[in-house]
Amino acid sequence: MAGKRTFTMIKPDAMEAGNAGAIIKMIQEAGFKISAMKMTKLSEETAGQFYAVHKERPFYKDLTTYMSSGPIIAMILEKDNAVEDFRKLIGATNPADAAEGTIRKLFAKSIEANAVHGSDADDTALNEGNFFFAKTEQF
Repeated sequence: MAGKRTFTMIKPDAMEAGNAGAIIKMIQEAGFKISAMKMTKLSEETAGQFYAVHKERPFYKDLTTYMSSGPIIAMILEKDNAVEDFRKLIGATNPADAAEGTIRKLFAKSIEANAVHGSDADDTALNEGNFFFAKTEQF
């Protein structure tokens, strides 16, 4: 059974461009409830811990440098079939391949600066949400 929660981050490129409000509005209009939200800035070390699964990949260093380059907004979102529905809302990783009307088609700059992160599975969503939020911060 699909889970009811997913995790997202509005990435530094979207924050710098002033798109956070529009992205949050799209998320809410798509029927997601925000169960936790905070603005923070990751250190390279914290970004490295979050993206540890990619440590051996050639893009890892660039990814952690980019994700620590400015503030982000982390959110836990709630909705039936949350992970799959959110992946549809954000669109393909490469904005050139993203469907019209998706967050990445509208706001991403490139495959690297793609506006938002979205969990890829229910267990990942749980782990990622717990990485950023204590249980007392999740509603």
